[in-house]
Amino acid sequence: MELHVTFREATINDLDSIVKMLVDDELGKEREHYSAPILDAYIKSFHVISNDPNNELIVACIKDEVVGVQQLTFIPYLTNQDGWRATIEGVRVASSARGKGIGTMLINQAIDRAKELGCHLIQLTTDKKREETLRFYERLEFTATHEGLKKHM
Repeated sequence: MELHVTFREATINDLDSIVKMLVDDELGKEREHYSAPILDAYIKSFHVISNDPNNELIVACIKDEVVGVQQLTFIPYLTNQDGWRATIEGVRVASSARGKGIGTMLINQAIDRAKELGCHLIQLTTDKKREETLRFYERLEFTATHEGLKKHM
């Protein structure tokens, strides 16, 4: 039986499911917090992302159930003669839906969207602790071409 997954921009009504996925993660459980009602910080962030024309919060759905999420950010650059890049962040799949190819579908959806908008490059990062996730991205032909550095503020 073929799995029918649809993709759309998230609405505020999806935020509960999204935060649950962020918390249900090996690293997310250390830095995220789920409560009912949803914390104001998540609501504020959702509105900032939703109102930014260079950001899209995309959910993957099976029927009416949100089973995956990712944030796409489109960045203009002076380099590459006015080239645009897409950045994929916050990819999560609900634990009940893992192992069904939804993560691959999410990434392919992001690639298609970046091509549609004329991006010359799509990039992402993953925590070095996520060795299995790194292998997943490598299977999807992402390559480690740069050293990424971060400084927490």
